[in-house]
Amino acid sequence: MFDDRGANHISTGRLPDPDRVRSLVDEAHRRFSPIRDGANSSVYPALQQLDPDLFGISITGVTGNVYDAGDTDVEFPVMSVAKPFVFGLVCEALGPDEARDKLGVNATGLPFNSVEAIERNAGLTNPMVNPGAIAAAGLVPGGSAEERWETLLAGLSQFAGRSLNLDEAVYRSASETNLRNRALAQLLDSFGTIYGDPLETLDIYTRQSSVAVTARDLSVMAATLADGGVNPVSGERVVEASVCRYVLAVMTTAGLYESSGDWLYDVGLPGKSGIGGGIITVSPGKGGMAVFSPRLDRAGNSVRGQLVSAHLSHALGLDLFASQEFRDD
Repeated sequence: MFDDRGANHISTGRLPDPDRVRSLVDEAHRRFSPIRDGANSSVYPALQQLDPDLFGISITGVTGNVYDAGDTDVEFPVMSVAKPFVFGLVCEALGPDEARDKLGVNATGLPFNSVEAIERNAGLTNPMVNPGAIAAAGLVPGGSAEERWETLLAGLSQFAGRSLNLDEAVYRSASETNLRNRALAQLLDSFGTIYGDPLETLDIYTRQSSVAVTARDLSVMAATLADGGVNPVSGERVVEASVCRYVLAVMTTAGLYESSGDWLYDVGLPGKSGIGGGIITVSPGKGGMAVFSPRLDRAGNSVRGQLVSAHLSHALGLDLFASQEFRDD
């Protein structure tokens, strides 16, 4: 297990010195606070109620050190940032081979709620996009839909290191307006690639998306993937180390939907976004980063979140493809 002490060069496999990390996080918050590009998601009415100027950055090292700036204690709906963690729970339960056979792992190159992605691949997509994630919700262990939901929520809470709760207002808003996801669930059923009653499974997925989290929660969750499945704050093992490897692989292929290539080109790390304004980044062996800012681009990804992730990936020496540190300023 790596730690996050005492180095500032990529080849050491550590985060820089804590004072340097803290300084860089604070600097990034000041630098990108003036950005006002993008707009709140219009997919669900409740997302329009988020203050568009909220902005928080949190990094958690694999030793459990946490570095925060801005609105890191404000709760918001996790939305699609839940997807890698639910996929991890499914891989843990079924094994990675069966999970791939039932869900698919290839990038679609299409928007997150694309019908074409299902038809093109005979019902198999990727657990980072809506169809694959809806199917994944039906594979969480449990003898009933309610048991699967309880298992799922408990698993997300283990990743966060605290008890997470459903945002009932967001859940109602999403349930009343998720017509596109209902169509996706029915289409998956026609291909035999949804593993349970389509509407019950969709309800689990909708609840999953409506869990309330903070930027700090997400950075701890991301750091758990970085630390081989051990939550660095609670010390609890959530999933096996091998599972984290498969989760990071699918995050890399489709974590930011049709802009995943641009993300990897700019950031050089596995990432996952959500239309609630959250973005996570995972640096294996080093730590996890989360940004919360509700203003999104056309692909549904946080504008500030992408800018901060690229900047800090470079400044902290995290980019998996860089042979030496480099900066973007």
